[in-house]
Amino acid sequence: MRFVLASASPARLAVLRAAGVEPVVRVSGVDEDAVAAALVDPSPAELVTALAVAKAEAVAGDERDAVVVGCDSMLLTADGRLQGKPGTVEVARERWQRMAGTTGTLLTGHAVLRLKDGQVADRAAAHEATSVRFGTPTEDELEAYLATGEPLGVAGAFTLDGLGGWFVDGIDGDPSSVIGISLPLTRRLLRQVGVTVSDIW
Repeated sequence: MRFVLASASPARLAVLRAAGVEPVVRVSGVDEDAVAAALVDPSPAELVTALAVAKAEAVAGDERDAVVVGCDSMLLTADGRLQGKPGTVEVARERWQRMAGTTGTLLTGHAVLRLKDGQVADRAAAHEATSVRFGTPTEDELEAYLATGEPLGVAGAFTLDGLGGWFVDGIDGDPSSVIGISLPLTRRLLRQVGVTVSDIW
């Protein structure tokens, strides 16, 4: 079974490889702002799921017989702000100064498309929510972390599986979802489109 990951995320790729899947990577190039703007007052969960669907659909046209999986993650902070990738050191610093010592919710939308003969034969989508308890890095630790560049290109300005893991005190929920793709949720969505995990190993 050809498994296509519609994501450039090295973390998602690493999760899948560690779980016995060698996906074909196709970067969607979706304009996330345009997708968000087309939605009418979406909830945070609806937004990340819609983005995941858009990413999967963007690469599906290049496939004939495959399973295509799209994902999107954002952090819902304790003060109710929804955050994607910060992009700059200044934004990442400000986010960490606000979220240090608090608990946020990492939301990851998932979409699975089953393609047969170049057509979408079935689809399933959902999201996973995981609570993340943030530590409080010292000013020097935060500046050193920001200088690595790691937090600039990841949802919520942190990682669980990289340098950011030093500053996460714990999580309540699925760790693979925080890294970028929930293995349990993906398994359930695959079953909804008639594919089992053993089909993709």
